[in-house]
Amino acid sequence: QVQLVESGGGLVQAGGSLRLSCAASGTIFSINAMAWYRQAPGKQRELVAAITSGGTTNYADSVQGRFTISRDNAKNTVYLQLNRLKPEDTAVYYCNAGVRRGFNPDYHDYWGQGTQVTVSS
Repeated sequence: QVQLVESGGGLVQAGGSLRLSCAASGTIFSINAMAWYRQAPGKQRELVAAITSGGTTNYADSVQGRFTISRDNAKNTVYLQLNRLKPEDTAVYYCNAGVRRGFNPDYHDYWGQGTQVTVSS
């Protein structure tokens, strides 16, 4: 099995910062892309940022220049630095990873349980 465990969410004032972490554990042969999604109440889950195993990143327009995604491949961990937070960033943030578990070359999606980020105005 593979588990993704997020941490680092919380309550912060507008303009503040948070750092989210997501560690993958279990039977892991390799991980390709890792990403952060978020879901606000009454809205669909949306991609926030993604990073390939080689370090190529992409961001949603709404967070470009404010959020930074990074990863530590040796630790199977992905991070999301959230700066200059806005009330509209309030959501549950989910970690996602494409994991290969063994000799089978297929990658499968795994999700974390989510961590709440609340930004007060």
